[in-house]
Amino acid sequence: MQLGMIGLGRMGANMAQRLQQGGHRVVGFDPAPGARGRLVAAGMEAADSLEALVSALEPPRVAWIMVPAGAPVDATIAALQPLLAPGDTIIDGGNSFYRDSQRRAAALREHGIAYLDVGTSGGVWGLAEGYSLMVGGDAEVAGRLSPLFAALAPAADRGWGHVGPSGAGHFAKMIHNGIEYGMMQAYAEGFAILQKREDLVPDIAALAELWRHGSVVRSWLLDLTAQSLAGNPQLEGIAPYVPDSGEGRWTVAEAIELDVAAPVITQSLIERLRSREGNAYADRLLSAMRDAFGGHGVKPDHPPG
Repeated sequence: MQLGMIGLGRMGANMAQRLQQGGHRVVGFDPAPGARGRLVAAGMEAADSLEALVSALEPPRVAWIMVPAGAPVDATIAALQPLLAPGDTIIDGGNSFYRDSQRRAAALREHGIAYLDVGTSGGVWGLAEGYSLMVGGDAEVAGRLSPLFAALAPAADRGWGHVGPSGAGHFAKMIHNGIEYGMMQAYAEGFAILQKREDLVPDIAALAELWRHGSVVRSWLLDLTAQSLAGNPQLEGIAPYVPDSGEGRWTVAEAIELDVAAPVITQSLIERLRSREGNAYADRLLSAMRDAFGGHGVKPDHPPG
């Protein structure tokens, strides 16, 4: 098959390369000339504008968007839609909010353009290992484009699937990332406790490697944890600052709206927020209160010299 890949960052470029390896023709576009140049160097075609990209594709066209969620997706669709024709398809493979995807699908349907929201998991390892793809939208369109999903997935018969109507793919990916938050937090807390008792377990990197085989807590996240600890057991040079990309917040908000208790995911998000407070006002106030009612004293911010 053929498609246009819009957005040639790490994910988009790697996906384009995996599709090419699967026998598909990919024409890429990115506003950055360097990104287009790297695609050409990898043996694929690059267009220097959306107009050129659409012109290079034969109808019915498929345009796969891999740009940051929110306004960039809307802007890309707004520029792309007038260039397309009824029967063409836009795929959003980024981490868009599922309600935005439902809105976009409804708007494009009025122009006869199909819209699939595809939750994509695999990160920088996807080129070699394949991607997990959660496809939302019209089932007939998803079935017609199944060779693309099969090429991107770990295998043609697994790791991808049509999960529901418009919005379902990004909804599933949102919950996937919320679960990921909780799993990562549990690993981090457990290894932090281990690190405090190095007199009992002096080599936690070796323990992480041991757990990778046969343990009930084994997972790909544990594989990556073991790899990180093996190369840098004291985590030197890594700041205690953990960003979030939005999906965890959306998951928590959705849980509240649906009256579903999600304490682990919620607390893991709160811990990420706390990691960014290098001089947390709340913690300093807690110390002041302990001193006020109990005379416990406070630790000076800058010990007297």
